[in-house]
Amino acid sequence: MVPTVRITVPSALLRGAAGLALAMLVAAGGARAADEDVWPALEKDLFGGRTVVEDTNAVVLEAPYRAEDAALVPLTIRIPAASAKTMKKLMLVIDKNPAPLVADFTFGPAAGDGERVIETRVRVDMYSNIRAIVETGDGKLVMATKFVKAAGGCSAPALKDTDAVLAEAGKMQIKHLAATADGQRVGQIKIRHPQYSGLQLNQATGYYIPAKFLRVIDVARGGERVFRMEGGISLSEDPNIRFTYAGGGDEAIEVTAEDTDGKVFKGQAGPKGS
Repeated sequence: MVPTVRITVPSALLRGAAGLALAMLVAAGGARAADEDVWPALEKDLFGGRTVVEDTNAVVLEAPYRAEDAALVPLTIRIPAASAKTMKKLMLVIDKNPAPLVADFTFGPAAGDGERVIETRVRVDMYSNIRAIVETGDGKLVMATKFVKAAGGCSAPALKDTDAVLAEAGKMQIKHLAATADGQRVGQIKIRHPQYSGLQLNQATGYYIPAKFLRVIDVARGGERVFRMEGGISLSEDPNIRFTYAGGGDEAIEVTAEDTDGKVFKGQAGPKGS
């Protein structure tokens, strides 16, 4: 069994095969102390000399204190309308995961100016702080932090048959849900994909399963971008994202996703009753 480890060198922030190979090498050398505060080094790796300020008025993060399943930890991020109007990007970070940067979301004009909400599921590899970090249009960085008790999420065994799972990869469910009180639309996308982390053992062969995960998910409404997500190994199997967006003349939701093998998957759904 490979020990879980948070890597402090900048290369650990890479989401590709090179970053995962480095994770394996460092893991083989020994795990970091579970109570070590890795955030100062991680903050420097991610943002250089810029400081991230805790501000729960600008961004709200909801997460369970103790997760039922470390491989499927639910997160909800809420950005109030006042912050959403000026925000440039949302980043999710799990301090002590092998690849701490879970995903970053860059929003487009179809995201709207109302309260912005993102819900998704992540893997947590050891007891850790999870951070939702918002970058504003003027370059300020603000965040909300939650401590979550969970362990083993990134190396949790892949229990489904590999060939069957890969044959289903890319299949999508796209839903239009009820609008919010302030008139924002709500959508949900589910994409079948194993999200192999490179840290999971094949139960049949005893070998590690090569990393394979969705690196980009692009969501648009009527041809206008809602968000572009660039993700890594910490996003759970079969990514599930619920999100708010602005209404428009064309309510069709279009999704384009690409994984680390370069395979592109597309889906589209019109509104209910169309």
